[in-house]
Amino acid sequence: MTDILDRIRSSCAEVARSSSHVRIDAGALKAFADRLDTSRPEPDPGQVRVGNDESAVAFILTLDSINFGSGYFPYISKRGTMSGYQTVAASLRDFVAHNGPITATVLVDSTTAGCACIFGQSLDDPMPAELMGLFASALRDLGEFVAIEGGGSFLATVTKAGGSAASLVEMLDRMPYFHDVHSHRGRVVLLYKRAQIVAQDLAIAFDRHGPGDFHDIDRLTMFADNLVPHVLRVEGALVFSEELLARIEMVDDITVGTEPEIEIRACALHAVELLRGLLAERDQQINSADLDNVLWNLGAAKRYKSVLRHRSRGVFY
Repeated sequence: MTDILDRIRSSCAEVARSSSHVRIDAGALKAFADRLDTSRPEPDPGQVRVGNDESAVAFILTLDSINFGSGYFPYISKRGTMSGYQTVAASLRDFVAHNGPITATVLVDSTTAGCACIFGQSLDDPMPAELMGLFASALRDLGEFVAIEGGGSFLATVTKAGGSAASLVEMLDRMPYFHDVHSHRGRVVLLYKRAQIVAQDLAIAFDRHGPGDFHDIDRLTMFADNLVPHVLRVEGALVFSEELLARIEMVDDITVGTEPEIEIRACALHAVELLRGLLAERDQQINSADLDNVLWNLGAAKRYKSVLRHRSRGVFY
């Protein structure tokens, strides 16, 4: 019997077979497997426990509910040399330090102005203002979701998944900004980048115990965003059409849900599955989610940052 994780893989494999804007170069992917260092990176801010179990789960779910906006990040105010994600994570951590653990009640009352204050953004600038509005909406959705599913308890909400990452993804899918589902040439494509990250972050933060104990955690896929596909493209493993490359060079918004955007993420997800298999042939055992973390952190190197990557303004990454 297939579940949502199987359907993510099969739908992305189908996109890879019919894609016209992006293709996987099998030879380059094999060469990349030969030289890739699969050492696990240190946990990021969303994978470090804050307080007791309830407050730690609350922080992880809250951060992951607003773990999007890469298409807006070039326009927001950042902290020093921090990336957009690091700025958001550090700002939320400071909010908790000064105001105490996050509660569902606090989230339900989220406003655009309140988010601008928390994350250090100006509402006079349209791009940050738009992102803060999306953040506020996502936080309200999460507050309402936790109130309904867990009676206001984040820990009880996660417990309802019954120790299954797939079930947690399906639960989170009830919130609009987690519904990372699209259509490609008449076929449904499932990606669920952020819903899967919630399970992964909980597993790492709790060392696969308690609220991080998911029996199927090793079956998560890559978290389809704009950075891992970029790393694969720079390595030659993904090849983009000349038209798509031209749009990226012009910093054109690659609209979420369009053929090129879906193909970038779906082909990258399928390429990571193939890469994992190639690494296994080399006696390097690593699951897709951990491999994603390796590739995502690799993207911080100058070699990758010196090349423009695609930007899409939306709520899925």
